[in-house]
Amino acid sequence: MDSIVKMIPNWGNEVLGFNQGTLVVLLGLVALVFKLRIIAMITIPKMFQSLCEKSAVAKEALQGSSKSLGTAIGAAILWRCSLALSTSDIAMMPSYLDFWLPSIAQVVMLIALITWALRLTIIVQAVVEYWDDDDELDGAERTLIGAVESVLRFCIVVFGSIFIADALNFDLTTMVAGLGITGLALALAAKDSIANVFGAVTVLLDRPFRVGDWVLISGAEGEVVNISLRTTLIRTSLDTIVTIPNANLTSKPIENFGKRRWRRYQPVISLDLDSDPDAVQNFTDGVEDLIRTDENTMKEDSSWAKVTSIAKDSIEISCNIYWDVDGGANEKEARQLFLLNVARIAKENGIVFYEPRVRRSTN
Repeated sequence: MDSIVKMIPNWGNEVLGFNQGTLVVLLGLVALVFKLRIIAMITIPKMFQSLCEKSAVAKEALQGSSKSLGTAIGAAILWRCSLALSTSDIAMMPSYLDFWLPSIAQVVMLIALITWALRLTIIVQAVVEYWDDDDELDGAERTLIGAVESVLRFCIVVFGSIFIADALNFDLTTMVAGLGITGLALALAAKDSIANVFGAVTVLLDRPFRVGDWVLISGAEGEVVNISLRTTLIRTSLDTIVTIPNANLTSKPIENFGKRRWRRYQPVISLDLDSDPDAVQNFTDGVEDLIRTDENTMKEDSSWAKVTSIAKDSIEISCNIYWDVDGGANEKEARQLFLLNVARIAKENGIVFYEPRVRRSTN
């Protein structure tokens, strides 16, 4: 401190309740906070340049959090220096500022650190992407990312709140005792939130579904896009987002279409009643051969095409098909190819499909 005094002329001159030297030091420290903020914003992304080049998420996380980290470093220096000034005999400042400045600087430092940590949680995704071999995150990886990020945010907020309370000179022992007295009331008030957390834990442990699966939960059907500690988000076929509390996941049935081992397709083909029986037999054999030779067909012994009934105006042929295809788009492609091939077989055998709009003449 004596060396600083020698560097600043007219240290003892009083200005607005400060001596001139103390005011210069404080202004310099505040300027340092902003300078470190800018330096951190520039240098930290460069230190992790390889990660930033591979992942836009990492670049966003590092750039967004670097400002907060620089602020935290500057606030830490301001905090330590303000403590030194408050105990120094040569420093002079208003009594209220002498009392509150170290606490304010410490709180700013903690808030900046919490902000830095919260913004940095999305780098979990960047790290997983960096080590992923196929450069494409599957449902299990995205579920893990969402779970880890939620847990990290929860821990950061809880422990950060404790540190801030300590910085503001709250008696933590009294607070803990008070929480013990009011714990029952808090538990009752927060029972839904606690149930949601346990629901999230159940989903992550039992894994009834994962991010990317198409599910039906409590009447809401769609793709799982996010699993957090409190809620699960589902994007429906109408592109809307349905928010489901995780507590519901432990008490409601969950239908997961993504867990299907195969896709079953049961079309019914209606032929004109006047179709030649031999042609119908050839047509049916051709469709059955088409089903069993399809590269997507599985469970060949259970896949067939048979005449199942002769109705008043048509001959009904029922098909039972098991396909090994992934996703709705691939299933639609397989259906289209199958139906077009059925039309080709019908044309080869002179088969006419039943058209209910064409009424048969009666004598």
